[in-house]
Amino acid sequence: MKKCVKIVLISIISLVVLLISAFFIYVSDYYKADDVAIAVMHSDAVISFQDNMTILSPTTSSDTALIFYPGAKVEYLAYLPILEKIKHSSGITCILVRMPFNMAIFDANAADKIIDQFPDIKNWYIGGHSMGGAMASDYASKHKGRVKGLILLGAYIYGDYPAEKTLTVYGTFNTSVADKIDYTENIVVIEGGNHAQFGNYGKQKGDPDATISSVEQQSIAVKAIKEFLAKRSD
Repeated sequence: MKKCVKIVLISIISLVVLLISAFFIYVSDYYKADDVAIAVMHSDAVISFQDNMTILSPTTSSDTALIFYPGAKVEYLAYLPILEKIKHSSGITCILVRMPFNMAIFDANAADKIIDQFPDIKNWYIGGHSMGGAMASDYASKHKGRVKGLILLGAYIYGDYPAEKTLTVYGTFNTSVADKIDYTENIVVIEGGNHAQFGNYGKQKGDPDATISSVEQQSIAVKAIKEFLAKRSD
C-alpha cells in the first residue's frame, strides 16, 4: 500500500514539474521589441521607469492619462513608438505596463495601483492591444467609475462596457476581431492593416502581411485616438 502511495506521489510531482516546465518554455518564447522601439528609449523622449510602469510624459503637464496593456507574449517595449506618437498628438501622459510573463491575463487589475499613484490625473483612459485590450476591457467593465474611456487596438469589447465610451481600431486583415464585434459605435477599420503592426515586434505567426507600413497603420490609429479623446473631453 505504501509503495502504491509513493508511486502516485512521484507521478503527481513529475506531472507538476512537467507542467511548470512547459509553462516556462511557453512564456519564454515571446516577440521582442524591434530596433525602432528600442530607439525610442534612447531618444529625447521624456520617459521614466517606475516599478512595472514605463511613463511617457508630455512636455506640458496634463490631467489626462492612458494606461496601456501590451499584447500577449509581446515585449512591452514594442509599444513605445505608438505611445510616443499618442503622447505627442494628444498631449497626454501614456503609461505602458510591463506584465508578468508578458501576458496581461496575469495582472488585469494592474491599473488599480497605477491610478492610485497619480492623484493629479483626473481623466483616466485604459487600453491595450490584442489580449492586452481584452484585459483592459475586462478592467474597465468592472471599474466603470475609475476610467473615462476604453481604447482597443486589434481587440474588441470584452465584458460589459459601453460602446459609446470605447474606441475600437483594427486592420482589414484582422478578421478574428471583425468577426467578434457586435456593436457599431466608434469603430475605425484600417484598410490594409493587420494585427501586429500596432506594435513594433515584427511579423506575428498566423498574421497576414499588411499592405501598408507599420508607420502608416500606427499614424491612422493615433489620429483616431486623438479624435476620440477630443470628443470625450467635450
